[in-house]
Amino acid sequence: MMEDSRGFDDFDSEADTLHEECGVFGIYGHPDAAAITALGMHALQHRGQEAAGIVSFDGTRFQSERHLGLVGDNFSDPATIERLKGHIAIGHTRYSTTGATILRNVQPLFAELASGGFAVAHNGNLTNGLTLRRRLVAEGAICQSTSDTEAILHLVARSRRTRFLERFIDALRQIEGGYALVSLTNKKLIGARDPLGIRPLVLGELDGHYILASETCALDIIGARFVRDIENGEVVVISEAGIESHRPFPAQPARPCIFEYVYFSRPDSVVNGRSVYGVRKAIGATLAEEAPVDADIVVPVPDSGVPAALGFAQAAGLPYELGIIRNHYVGRTFIEPTQAIRALGVRLKHSANRAVVKGKRIVLIDDSIVRGTTSVKIVQMMRDAGATEVHFRIASPPIMYPDYYGIDMPDREKLLAARMSLEEMRQFTGVDSLAFVSVDGLYRSLGEKNGRNAAQPQFTDHYFTGDYPTTLTDLMGERTAQLSLLAEAG
Repeated sequence: MMEDSRGFDDFDSEADTLHEECGVFGIYGHPDAAAITALGMHALQHRGQEAAGIVSFDGTRFQSERHLGLVGDNFSDPATIERLKGHIAIGHTRYSTTGATILRNVQPLFAELASGGFAVAHNGNLTNGLTLRRRLVAEGAICQSTSDTEAILHLVARSRRTRFLERFIDALRQIEGGYALVSLTNKKLIGARDPLGIRPLVLGELDGHYILASETCALDIIGARFVRDIENGEVVVISEAGIESHRPFPAQPARPCIFEYVYFSRPDSVVNGRSVYGVRKAIGATLAEEAPVDADIVVPVPDSGVPAALGFAQAAGLPYELGIIRNHYVGRTFIEPTQAIRALGVRLKHSANRAVVKGKRIVLIDDSIVRGTTSVKIVQMMRDAGATEVHFRIASPPIMYPDYYGIDMPDREKLLAARMSLEEMRQFTGVDSLAFVSVDGLYRSLGEKNGRNAAQPQFTDHYFTGDYPTTLTDLMGERTAQLSLLAEAG
C-alpha cells in the first residue's frame, strides 16, 4: 500500500521484523455474514494488527465499520455486529507497509458507482500503483486515501464496459504486482488472484454458503470446509446462481510467495496444497543436514522459529528446549521514552530461560534475519543467561533484496545480508557460527526434489535471488514520497 516513507529507528525492534500487509475474508448468502466475517478476521489477525474493517449489504443498503486497532477490540461488541446487517460481507485486517495508519486508509474501501455500491479489500501491493494514481489524478480523479487499492475503485468506475464483471476485469488488466482481492456489490461476492498467484486466496463453504479467505485457518475457526485454492489469474464470482470462474489472463505457471511458508501464514494453514507447519519442520531438517553443529540443545526464537527448531532437533538428534520465553501481552503502544529503556525493548517480548540455557552449547533457530538488530540482542541475552556457545541457524536464505508485492521490508542498504558477508554477519550478531538454509534447500523442503528451476522458478523468491517476477513500473519512473497534502491526526 502506498503511503509516506517510514523511518527505521536503530532501537526499534519492530522495524527488524517482517510484516505481511493484510488478510481478507468474504462470505455470501449467510444470515450472520458480519459475525462470521469478524470470526474469520480473528483467525487472520496475524496478517495485520493495525486496523480492521467490515462492509456488509442487507439487500438495500451497504453498512461499513472501519476502525484502527485489533479485530477483537472493535468487532466483539454485539451492537457493532448488529449494525452490519445483511447476508453478504467482506472484511480486512491491515498492516500498512509504510507510513502511519490513518482511518481513511482502512479497508474495505467503498465507492458509489453508476451501477451501485462497490467495496473492495486487498492483500498485496500494486507495483504500478503510483503510476496509476498520477494518471488518474491528472484525469480528474479525486483520491480520498493514500492506498494503492483506491486505484482499483477508480479504474472500475471509469471503465467503458457495460457489465460490472467486465469493468472489474478491465481494471485488473491495468494493475500490476501481487494481489488477492475480495470485492462486494449488491448482487455478488467477487474474488481475484494476481496472474502469478503471489498472494494467497482460498475458497471455502459453510452450510452451503461460499467463503473467500486469505488462509485456510480462517475457514477452520468457523467450521467451514476447504474447497480449493483460487488459482493464479482466476476471478471467481459468487451470486444467487452459485459460483462461476473466469480466467481473463493468458495462462502461465504460478509463482506463489515463498515467504508465506517461511513466516507469514499461520502454521495450521494449508497454502497451495502444502501444510505450512510441515514445510517449516522440513526446512529445519534441511538446515540440520546442510549446516550440522556439535551442540547440546536446540532453542527456537518464538514463535516463528518453533516448527523449524523442532525439525532441526529431530533431524540432528538433539533435545528441543524452550530456552526463550515469549511474553504475549506486550502491545505496540508501550512507552519507550529514553534510549536506555528502548535498548531493553527486546526483553519485553523475549526472556531467557536461564535454567535451560546456562552451561549449554545451543543452536538458536530463527525464521530470518532482516536488519539484525533484534538478533544481536537475543544472542546477547543467551550469553547473559550462561550459554557457553551460541550457533545461529536461519530457516530462510539471506534476505538480499527488498519486496514490492506486499511485504514490509527495508530498503536494500538496510538489509544486513545485502551489506555484509556471512563472516561479517557472524561477527555482527556475536555468534560462534552462522548458517542459512540454501535456496535449493528451501525449495527441496517444499517438495521440489531438484531444487529451484532457474529457467522457470516455482515460487516468488526475489528477496533472496533478485529475480523479480513482474515489471516494477513505479521504480522505473519518477518517485515521490508525498502522496497526500492532508495531515490527519490519529
